Amino acid sequence: MEKECFLTGYCRTTDQSRTVAVVTEDGKLLEVDCCYENCIHTPNCTIAKEIKTQLEEK
Repeated sequence: MEKECFLTGYCRTTDQSRTVAVVTEDGKLLEVDCCYENCIHTPNCTIAKEIKTQLEEK
């Protein structure tokens, strides 16, 4: 079943706060409206940490 959530936090790439829409299904990322998978800031990003948490929750 698809799950859509909206995560907020600081984005270093855009240098501002933002809301990111995330769509997951069975622990797999279907859609995300940021550069999560290719962003150089992912290791230190609060939004990326929340996305990882969403992926771990099935």
